[in-house]
Amino acid sequence: MSGAPVIVSMNGSCLEVAFNRPLRRNALTHAMYEELVSALERSARDTTVRSVLFHGLGGHFTAGNDLSEFAESPPSDTQSPVFRFLRALVRHEKPLIAAVEGHAVGIGTTMLLHCDLSYASPTAKFRLPFVDLALVPEAASSLLLPRLVGMAKACEMLLLAEGFSGEEARELGLVSGTAAEGEVLEFARNKAMVLGAKAPESVRLTKRLLRGRDADAIDAAMVEESSLFLARLRSPEFSEAVSAFMAKRPPDFSRFE
Repeated sequence: MSGAPVIVSMNGSCLEVAFNRPLRRNALTHAMYEELVSALERSARDTTVRSVLFHGLGGHFTAGNDLSEFAESPPSDTQSPVFRFLRALVRHEKPLIAAVEGHAVGIGTTMLLHCDLSYASPTAKFRLPFVDLALVPEAASSLLLPRLVGMAKACEMLLLAEGFSGEEARELGLVSGTAAEGEVLEFARNKAMVLGAKAPESVRLTKRLLRGRDADAIDAAMVEESSLFLARLRSPEFSEAVSAFMAKRPPDFSRFE
């Protein structure tokens, strides 16, 4: 198997995109985001691609951003790879599918809000630790999560950063369904095969009808979130959160107002 951190391959009419940093629970780097943007651009151009399937190798979906890299070389503006990936994800016209096992942290959870079909093992571990890292939500999750799960639950997920399981994600409507441990990827592949047999323009137009009406609100939420996110990366609170993470200690925010 390729040692590339992102492996892109065709499986029938589905473009499969695999996160491949198993020793880091598939934590995402700037270079990986560049590859993800390229994969989405390729799938948009290629008429033989009917859907895109994201999954992780080594037992995990993704642990979110590689915090070490983000601390040493944080995104500088909205043209940074992570923000370009989010925009490409939101604007993609073909069905996006996710197969989730193990950890799905941060963007590993929020990207599912923009996937059209997503499946998880019942024991998958979801978490949105933005506040714990002195950051703010991204991917329009501050808009979409309250709509999906209600304000009370969204506050638990985003303010308290409480984790939840794949089964809970199914009950909340964050994922389309669950499949047994070790069978999620094949289950998702079967859904991609079903999609691949359907009329492609009809599928694209149906996705547009389902998602297009929220486009302006999502764009506005992402602009506001990204501006705050970039500012938070330069904040003393974020520096403390990173220092604590590296030292494997709880962060101490007591001196901040």
